[in-house]
Amino acid sequence: MNGMGQMDKTNHDENTTLEERMKNRDGKGWLILWPLLSVFLGLFSSGMMMLLLGHNPIHVYWDMVNFAFRDIYNIADIFAKATPLILTGLAFGFAFRSTLFNIGAQGQFYMGCVAAVFCALNLKGLPSLIVLVVCLSASVILGGLWGSLVGFAKAKFNANEFLISMMSTYVALAIMNYLLRGPLIEMKGEYPQTDVIPESSWIPSLLPHTRLHWGFIIALLAAFFAYFILWRTTLGFKIRAVGMNRNAARYAGIDSRKIFVIVFLISGGFAGLAGFMEVNGIQHMLVQGFNPLIGAEGIGIAILGNAHPFGIVLSAILFGALKVGGNLVVQTSTIPSSIIGIMEGFVMLFVILSYYIQDRISVSRSKRQLKAKERGGHK
Repeated sequence: MNGMGQMDKTNHDENTTLEERMKNRDGKGWLILWPLLSVFLGLFSSGMMMLLLGHNPIHVYWDMVNFAFRDIYNIADIFAKATPLILTGLAFGFAFRSTLFNIGAQGQFYMGCVAAVFCALNLKGLPSLIVLVVCLSASVILGGLWGSLVGFAKAKFNANEFLISMMSTYVALAIMNYLLRGPLIEMKGEYPQTDVIPESSWIPSLLPHTRLHWGFIIALLAAFFAYFILWRTTLGFKIRAVGMNRNAARYAGIDSRKIFVIVFLISGGFAGLAGFMEVNGIQHMLVQGFNPLIGAEGIGIAILGNAHPFGIVLSAILFGALKVGGNLVVQTSTIPSSIIGIMEGFVMLFVILSYYIQDRISVSRSKRQLKAKERGGHK
């Protein structure tokens, strides 16, 4: 009895420690300064590159802002471009809350695209609402199942999820390419792409005469769903507990292997949903090799948003503004189109560096607090 009581007390202490650590990690308002500093340094470094190319960065950035917010169409396009980025950001950020690295959002995105276009092309004649619900569900399910394979490999064989998820992207790409050159190829059979999906399977427009569709609202709901799971449910506590300290979580009775599968299932579902948004909302068809960087951009967006669902939404909107303003600047000036990728790359680079610095500061602070407690205990 004494042993059982001592173990219960230990588990209780572990739970308390985990909860306090989570609050300390998530409740520091000053952490918002790090993303802002990262964005500033990224844009500053991009400006230096513009100077080397003979362009005035102040004028370029001013034109970007003017173009991006010039009219309602461009403003709506910012949110349209942000929609899939929110979801791929959630795909990485949700897993990251459990200290898991979902590098395979690109492949899960492609699986979602395949599911969406397959259902849209084979459900002709059905009511629009039914087709959209089926396409959405199929994208989430296939993306989630594809992601769950990574979680299963992690749980069953203790495989490195970073490598497994990354390699799964190449497998997903190969499957998509095979389908686009075979079963899903257009009727003419000339190009590796599908036919245009029926208009009844298009996501309805949110603002008339713009590309913004109701998928943006669904993406916001997905972000709220991720927040609700992580911070308002027992499952979310277990996910974050495993992320903070797997050994302590195990002593608290949490099955980390089950958490691995669940986390990758949900993360893959977010990325698969992004595929539905692109196929049924913007592209209305599937083309070989389209949007090849959306998974990588989601990683930067998630880290910029501190892996918090609402921070991810804001970060995705920022990247959407960079894309819209940058594309318009490129079209109206002699600045090379690669400058958009350079800006995004510099921002993501400084975001990752800032996260590393935050982590080092957090570890150093924890060590100092531990030493202080030890000194206090010896007195």
